[in-house]
Amino acid sequence: MTPPTCLVRLERIQVDNIRQGEFAGVMCIGREIRRRVLLAFELAESETLEEKKKALMTFVIVGGGPTGVELAGTIAEISRFSLQKDFHNINPSSAQIILIEAGSRVLSLFSDTLSAKAKRDLEKLGVQVLVNSRVEAVTSTGVKIKDGWMASQTVIWAAGVKPSSLNPQLREPLDPQGRVKVDQYLRLPQHPDVFALGDMACVLDQHQKPLPGLAPVALQQGLYVAGQIKALAKGKKISAFKYFDKGQMATIGKSKAVVQFKGLEFSGWIAWMMWLFVHIYYLAGFKNKLFVFTQWAWSYLTLKKGARLILGKDWKQS
Repeated sequence: MTPPTCLVRLERIQVDNIRQGEFAGVMCIGREIRRRVLLAFELAESETLEEKKKALMTFVIVGGGPTGVELAGTIAEISRFSLQKDFHNINPSSAQIILIEAGSRVLSLFSDTLSAKAKRDLEKLGVQVLVNSRVEAVTSTGVKIKDGWMASQTVIWAAGVKPSSLNPQLREPLDPQGRVKVDQYLRLPQHPDVFALGDMACVLDQHQKPLPGLAPVALQQGLYVAGQIKALAKGKKISAFKYFDKGQMATIGKSKAVVQFKGLEFSGWIAWMMWLFVHIYYLAGFKNKLFVFTQWAWSYLTLKKGARLILGKDWKQS
């Protein structure tokens, strides 16, 4: 008995912009991924056929953005350190973690230097990084890319999201990704009384480059549109949307991270500490901050990843 492929679509959601109690669906996704990963090792422990055992212990992450990089690093650390002494018939550290990126490098929103640093750190953890590799098909038994087939029982999709199917019906210009093009006020050119934002819209920055499809962009757009609707209701003029770039950060593993902010670049332990501080700072309430800090300190010192409960299936696949 083997579990179906874990094809979970993940949008990049930066925790530094999420407060306690928001995006409950993220917790559901996290529990399901944890369940699939732990269950794969448990099933491999009792599997007698080497081919099936190898497929169970092969984890494929599609998408080399911050989400994919962080997932690959986390699963690698779990297999190499946290589960090292928990099994008798398998060696968790022999698990294959494969990160597939269609572009020429991982973390494409970061500089070439930080991107290369992240790739090296992943490879030191045992992650196999495949760039210039586009996924052609995903089934319950593995992933097909141009160069061949990878047998895997756990595939995590972190390569972005598809724009709304409503976009073509708007009869507005679309970008190559299918997002509707909007003006500087996030309005449809032919329907100025309609706003579009988030993954649905293509918004250009001051350099006429499209803003990335990240949660911070969508959150700022949401606040902006709400304010403009209030202004219009009061008969006031609206102002153009301006995105405030809070920088980029991604964690790769214990004491490994990369941070890029307004031309400044950090990597290694310093970047990792910055990542920890930002994530704890934006948690709501002192008790939450203290609890998370204590839990992360324990994980850092012991290499334990917390509860290993395998809960019942609660993820509804579309």
